[in-house]
Amino acid sequence: MAHRPPARPRAADPNLRRLLLSTRSFIARPTTSGYDGIYVQLDGQPSAKLPLLLAAFRYRFEGDVAAMAQHLVDGVAVGWDELGTDLLAGAPPQLVTALTGGEQWPSRTLDHLIAPDGSPPVRMTVTEQTAADQDVQWGYVLRSEGIEVISVAHADAGPIIGWDTDPRTRFSDHPAHWPAPTPPPLATSTPTARPPQTARAAALPRPRTAARR
Repeated sequence: MAHRPPARPRAADPNLRRLLLSTRSFIARPTTSGYDGIYVQLDGQPSAKLPLLLAAFRYRFEGDVAAMAQHLVDGVAVGWDELGTDLLAGAPPQLVTALTGGEQWPSRTLDHLIAPDGSPPVRMTVTEQTAADQDVQWGYVLRSEGIEVISVAHADAGPIIGWDTDPRTRFSDHPAHWPAPTPPPLATSTPTARPPQTARAAALPRPRTAARR
């Protein structure tokens, strides 16, 4: 049974808010080798990201994972500062209130950043080869069957939360609850006993024909 999560802790609990803000993550689309995604600066823990993404898929993007990936991954020039309640467009008001505590905040990008040398920022792409070195704690891969949740510091892959999961479900933020899938054991087959081969008879010398006189 799904449970309603507590209201999103923002100004009411500044210490917890500061902790949540420091959790970095990425949103990605799957590729043949792994995934290709974009950096998200704030609120990266599963308890914050999964309800928002599940509801956005169901209502704003009407079940179209390709359109969702286009907006969240491909349509960003640099990266996301924060994903906001605009992703809940079309959701029932009761659900929005349950997920946000009645607050509203916009999605914001990192396009305003300026590099130390004054040059414009580069796109903050995250892949399976770079995630461990990019100071991100969590990853969310938008797959056709659901959201793969990756605890980056502990695993290269993670379990998948189906798209039909209730967004009000309580999700744990502890990495131990998001282990990498265990590969199935290799199938071993017992070799079929081969019938014993009959030894070939040794070739007998052909009798010599006596020479005619």
